[in-house]
Amino acid sequence: MKTTLFLILLSLGMAAAQSQTKFYDFSVKTLQGETFNLNALRGKKVMVVNTASKCGLTPQYEQLQAIYEQYGGEDFEIIGFPANNFMNQEPGTAEEIAEFCQLNYGVTFPMMEKISVKGDDQHPLYQWLTQKTKNGVADSNVQWNFQKYLIGPDGKLEKVIPPKTKPDDAEVINWITSGANE
Repeated sequence: MKTTLFLILLSLGMAAAQSQTKFYDFSVKTLQGETFNLNALRGKKVMVVNTASKCGLTPQYEQLQAIYEQYGGEDFEIIGFPANNFMNQEPGTAEEIAEFCQLNYGVTFPMMEKISVKGDDQHPLYQWLTQKTKNGVADSNVQWNFQKYLIGPDGKLEKVIPPKTKPDDAEVINWITSGANE
């Protein structure tokens, strides 16, 4: 009886482990309302960043765009997620956010629809990013706007970069360029 129970529990545990969601399993919506399959990013390093238009860190859009222009493409991608979780600093509609990003910072990296990055209504992707039980690497809390999650080309969470660390910080650039052209 104990052996049978053990085998049942073992098989359930293996099934749960196999069904664990991966980064590439998510689909999200762009600011334009189109479906964006993260599977399209397979094999690339990806920076996931929650953004806001009315934050003291909003000028980070400029550095994000600069590193996207320099490194984005075949091996690296940035995806931005506007979020209104911190002091109502992203109150705009999708159209207002897109216009703000384009007019003020010339943003060309993909911007997704506004989501919640923490709390009871936290988006499933951010649940994966912040919970070790889902990402298999580490727990984290989204501290503020412009926190960066660095995903390796294998779809695994590799680093969490605090909001005040600029996107063009040496640690981030070294991560983007390590392994390039090897």
